Amino acid sequence: MYNLILKNIARFIQLTPEETARFTAVLKPRTLRKRQYLVQAGDIFRYECFVNKGSLRTYHIDNSGQEHIVMFAFEDWWTGDMYSFLSGQPALYHVEAMEDCELLTIEKSQLEQLYTDIPKFDRFYRILLQNAYIAMQRRLSENMSLSAEERYLNFINRYPQFEQRLSLKQIASYLGITPESLSRIRRQIAGKP
Repeated sequence: MYNLILKNIARFIQLTPEETARFTAVLKPRTLRKRQYLVQAGDIFRYECFVNKGSLRTYHIDNSGQEHIVMFAFEDWWTGDMYSFLSGQPALYHVEAMEDCELLTIEKSQLEQLYTDIPKFDRFYRILLQNAYIAMQRRLSENMSLSAEERYLNFINRYPQFEQRLSLKQIASYLGITPESLSRIRRQIAGKP
C-alpha cells in the first residue's frame, strides 16, 4: 500500500525506518469511485492526497457553465485544492475521480507535525510546491504564447501515456480549445483531410 508513495518521497529525501513508520502511521487510505468528488468548489479541503491508483481531474466551471480542466493527477502524483489546503478558505476547484481511485491522505495538522518531528519533510513539501509552481507557470506561459496545435503536441510529448486514458473532451478542456478544434488538429497531424 505504501510502496509507491515511499518511492515518490525517496526521489527527494531519505527516511530512516523509524521516520518511515512515523510517516505511514498518519496516512489514511481513501477510495473514490469514478465521478466521485475528492472536493467540490466551496468546500474546505483539509488533506494532501497522493494517488496510488486511478486518475482525477481538477477543474472549475465559469459563469457561462463551461468547464475548464486545470490539471490531471494519475498514479504517483499529488493532488487536491492547494489554495484551500494552505489557506483554510473554500476550495476554488472541483477535484473529481475520472476512474476508480485509491488515495493516501494526510491531514494538514498531521503534516504540520511531521515538519516539526521530521524536518526533512519540510524540504520535501517545499520541493513539491516548487515543482507545482514551475509546472503551472510553464503551462500558463504556453497557453498565452503557443498555438492550440503546439499546446497539443507539447501535451502528448510530455504525457504520452495519458492520451489513451483521457477523452477528447477532457484533453480539449485542458488545452483550452473545443473538442472539434482538437479533432481537426489531430487529423492535420495525422495527415488526413
